Amino acid sequence: MKKLGLVLVCVAVALGVTAGFGFAKERVVVYTSLENEEAVEYLATAKKELPDLDIQAIRLSTGELGARMLAEKENPQADCIYGWAVTNMAEFVTKGMLTPYKPQGWEKIPAQFKDPDGYWTAIDLYAAALVPNTEVLKAKNLPMPKGWKDLLNPAYKGMLIMPNPASSGTGFLQVASLLVLLDPDYKNKPVEENKAWDFLKELDKNMGQYIKSGSKPAKLTAAGEYAVGCSFAFVYSSLKKQGFPVALVMPEEGAGYELETNALLAGAKNEAAAKKFLDWAISQGAMKQYAKFKLGVTYPGIPGPEDLPPLESIKLAPMDFPWQSENRSKILEVWQSHFLK
Repeated sequence: MKKLGLVLVCVAVALGVTAGFGFAKERVVVYTSLENEEAVEYLATAKKELPDLDIQAIRLSTGELGARMLAEKENPQADCIYGWAVTNMAEFVTKGMLTPYKPQGWEKIPAQFKDPDGYWTAIDLYAAALVPNTEVLKAKNLPMPKGWKDLLNPAYKGMLIMPNPASSGTGFLQVASLLVLLDPDYKNKPVEENKAWDFLKELDKNMGQYIKSGSKPAKLTAAGEYAVGCSFAFVYSSLKKQGFPVALVMPEEGAGYELETNALLAGAKNEAAAKKFLDWAISQGAMKQYAKFKLGVTYPGIPGPEDLPPLESIKLAPMDFPWQSENRSKILEVWQSHFLK
């Protein structure tokens, strides 16, 4: 069995201490799976622009966030969800755990980026990427990969690292995108018969580790522990700015991507404050903050980071979010049966 990364990634970010203006702030509890670096910056901006709110944010990995929501179903401890994968969020609509809410400015968000009934609204998208360490490649005389299929080269044995899709949204989008990309008949057969599993079994032969976090594969690769981290594009940008010897490879077969979404929780104890936060979270000002990190945001006309390729230049994989969400549990069951032995 491949070693699993057991790093605890739940980080509490408390913002909005009561100011001395003679009034009590409205408390709102936010659960998020946005990366720590992003969440800290976004929430600092929210604190400034929403001075009447006491924002208490807790950051968990994608899988942990869902597990916590289920554990608290009868007594929700959060008021809203901020920046969670749509393939996870959609499942909670059918569980009756979300309340429809169309935030102020909702009409400006294109239809493909929101639930028509207002159960969730997307703020951005992130894409899967390969992040090689150029110094490790050179030292070990390894080729620079162009896409997923190149990673089957036996020369990479033990030199690859990938997120566990059961705990990482990035890991799930990578596997889910390959199921659609590599088997055109994916809708007409059981998940376990998808042709992509054969590819993933071959890839497993070169895998050094499956890890809990979507960003850790790139970070450990940057530190020289692996040759290629299967991660996402923004992590490369962050590492490159810090001077690490990393490159960005958007898989030539097509880069899987995910929408990050917001929602109001059913049973929210601070519903009015949560609605104020969700209004801010799709505002143009908030979207400009997201655009510093993401390939694309859902508010029209806002470009992404200068150090990442323009979204229109990237070949995106043909994602099928409804199918991937509906079959999420089965996809994870099959993946774990193959790779967590």
